[in-house]
This record gives sequence, structure tokens and C-alpha cells, in this order.
Amino acid sequence: MFKKIARRLALLGACGLGLFGATRAILPRVSAAARAPRPDDVNQPVIRFVKDPEVAPPLQAQDLLGKAVNKENWAGKVVLVNFWATWCPPCREEIPELLELKRIYKDKLEIVGISEDEDPPENIMKFARQKGMTYPIILATPELIESYGGVPALPTSFLIDTQGRVVQKHMGLYPIASYHREIRALLGLPTDARVETFIDTGQVFLKNAANATELPGVSFKGLTADQKKRALRRLNSESCTCGCNLTLSECRVNDTECPVSGKLAAQVVKEVASGAKPARTPAAKGTSAISQ
Repeated sequence: MFKKIARRLALLGACGLGLFGATRAILPRVSAAARAPRPDDVNQPVIRFVKDPEVAPPLQAQDLLGKAVNKENWAGKVVLVNFWATWCPPCREEIPELLELKRIYKDKLEIVGISEDEDPPENIMKFARQKGMTYPIILATPELIESYGGVPALPTSFLIDTQGRVVQKHMGLYPIASYHREIRALLGLPTDARVETFIDTGQVFLKNAANATELPGVSFKGLTADQKKRALRRLNSESCTCGCNLTLSECRVNDTECPVSGKLAAQVVKEVASGAKPARTPAAKGTSAISQ
């Protein structure tokens, strides 16, 4: 029960950012060359998709109406898997936009709402009917949340292409115009945007933070190539003690302003540079390290 309450408080704090139109979105990293505007498209919108995207996690469940929801039926469709809750203000704010997207793209777009509510299903169903939510809604399970990387904020939407691969993740409120561009691009329809790709180093699935060679707010300046590799190995194996249950690398990617992971990461780099032994006993991911 305590874990459920703690998670809800954490999500409520995160989703509260949406009240002011802010997001927790982690912007994809692209090369300097890709970022540099070209003379002919300096004002052209840019959409970014994962290079070599991963297949979407398994999903086979029943929605609140008892109908089967199976990702195997998504072939040829663009899919938005939307984690939300009735008590989340920005989640409620984006519902009309999701319905508008569904109205426009019809059977070319599937939206699946994954409710993180703890209320009885009939209460969620009543809310959905009041809001006119016509897309399937299923109840979140710990396994489903974990399969999508933990979902640290609400709302969070995963964009899946017509081949069933996760190409982007959006945390917080996201402009509907940008959704239009992304959906049209994935459907092969004309769009005014150009597409750039990025390697997922945790921006979509946090586990891929292990592939990162650079981390937000972590300076590897002065380290040799071998020392940097050793520092990254430690950052990918030691847990942050802020209570997030993530590795230090994952926490830096997930919350670039976390003072705990920032301090511990700097300590790891300093110890590797000096050849000193770790000042603390590494904690395995998923365990509490608060007492260390």
C-alpha cells in the first residue's frame, strides 16, 4: 500500500507540471550537424524518431468493457499507448486532443489508454463516458508499467509505428500539431516537417541509458578512454539513493535536475580519476540504498 501511495504522490508531482504547459519530455540527442539549421529549411519543423527502434512490449489484456486488447492487431496502424489517470490534471486536459486525433485518422490510428487509477473500474468507466473517451482503456499493472520503463510521469505516451516499433516517447502535455506531423510521417502522408533520427540512450526506454557515452550533467573531462569506460560501468551498475530505484545513469537521464544522482555521479568520476576505491558499497538496481 505504501508503495502505491508513494508512486501516486510522485506521479502527481510530475504531472502537476502540465498545469503550466510544461513537460518532462527528454529531448532526443542529435549530432551538432543535425541540429544546425540549413539555409533552405531554417524554419522547417523537425520531428525525431528512434533509429533502429525496439518492438513494443507485449500487451494482451481486456479493456474496461471486457473487449480484448492485443498488440498483434496493431499491424499497419500507428499506435499511441497513453499512460494516464483521472486524478491527473494534464491527463484530463489532453483527452479532447487525443479524441480529435482519433476522429481524423480513424482506423489508421489506435489509441490505448492505460489507467493508473486505483479506483474501481466502474468509476473509471463513468469518467471515460463523461469525457467521451471512445478508445480502449485498460488498467495498468506493475508488469505493464515496468515493461515500458517505469513511466515516471503522467501523462506519458509511447508512439508506435506501423511495424509495431516504439519510435518516440512524450512525457507531459505535447502539442497536437506535433502529433499530427509524427502520425502523418509514420503513415507516409505529406507533412511539412523533416525527420531526424537519434539513438535511444534512455530517452525512450530507460534501460538504454546503459548505451550512453555521455550523461546529462556528468563531466568526464580529464578521464582517459579506459577510465571513462570504467566510470560508465559503475554509473550503469550502481543505484541512485534518491528513492527512484534506478541506476545512476538512468536517474541522470530520467531527471536531469536530481541533486542526488548528480552528486553521486561526480563522486564516481572523481574516484575513477584518482584510482580510489568506491566510498560506498554499490547497491543493486531495485534495492533501497538510503541507508548507505
